[in-house]
Amino acid sequence: MILVSACLIGVSCRYNGKSNFDIRLIDKLKGINILPVCPEQLGGLTTPRPAADICYGNGLDVLTGQAKVLTIDGQDVTKAFKQGAEQAVFLANTLGVKQCLLKAGSPSCGITKQIGVTAAKLLLEGFEIEEIG
Repeated sequence: MILVSACLIGVSCRYNGKSNFDIRLIDKLKGINILPVCPEQLGGLTTPRPAADICYGNGLDVLTGQAKVLTIDGQDVTKAFKQGAEQAVFLANTLGVKQCLLKAGSPSCGITKQIGVTAAKLLLEGFEIEEIG
């Protein structure tokens, strides 16, 4: 089973209520069991919601309490991001996920530009991650 950022398969769960639908990914996943997740929704945030970003560090720093996740209007949503990461890891462990395909550039799922909160938690738990988009 593969954990996939839900926005990549067409779920309108991004902060702005849209998706990041990727038809190439859909084709790649045909016949494979997937677990679509939106860590931000799992953490209790609504859709749509104000855009958020990690401040004072990266996702690893958020997990250790050294950084925060703040919305563009200054609301602290760190707790929701951490809770969403914990829920994603719980589901991945429970359902036997082996690989994770996560949305690039996300404060939850990104890796390259800045590691997101959920991506960091999944890596710490030993999951294989590939960044998409």
